[in-house]
Amino acid sequence: MSKKTRKKSSKTASGSPTPRKKRTQTRTMATTKPARTQRAATRKSTKTSTVAASHKATSKRLKSSESTAAPAKGTKGALSEGQKAPAFSLPRDGGGVARLADYSGKKLVLFFYPRADTPGCTREAIDFTRLKDAFAATGTSVLGISADPQKAQEKFRDKHKLAVPLISDEQHEMLEAYGAWGEKSMYGRTFLGILRTTVLVGADGKVARIWRNVRVDGHAEDVLAAATSL
Repeated sequence: MSKKTRKKSSKTASGSPTPRKKRTQTRTMATTKPARTQRAATRKSTKTSTVAASHKATSKRLKSSESTAAPAKGTKGALSEGQKAPAFSLPRDGGGVARLADYSGKKLVLFFYPRADTPGCTREAIDFTRLKDAFAATGTSVLGISADPQKAQEKFRDKHKLAVPLISDEQHEMLEAYGAWGEKSMYGRTFLGILRTTVLVGADGKVARIWRNVRVDGHAEDVLAAATSL
């Protein structure tokens, strides 16, 4: 047998180089494919985690924003019927001082109005003045309260011939204590101010009735009826 024939035979017996190369390449591809799949899965998982984390973070911020949004000033822990009326000592028209203690053992109406000499507040104050004697007949005193300065209260009294004492609470101490100071909205604007409120205090010194977001028309008559039945 010639050298050429033996060489050819030997290559054939031991297996041609070409098949070995294919098998090696196949194994390499088999090994590489899972790796690529794994990397793709990892990228997908990472992307999913990132999106999930992003949504989770957004929800957390919204929740935090809601939880830190404090209630309107003066309404948190607002006064409730049956509670003891908060004490006060504030200047009133005429230069005197009005105190809760001055009305001990008597029924007392406190009407909180936003601003002196404005249409709604003027009608309300005039109505309570008109019914002053009827309230007195039931053993009930009436006081008006706003954040106006004492001089503004006196001007308001004189202009409309008001006969009920008007308290000046410029620091909002009494307004807040009685839940008459809080968030208001007008013409699309939100701000803090006086909420038209009326509180009826019984002879025992406890809050007997509260009217919030008062509508002026007929209100004084409603309060008189409540005071009469108390």
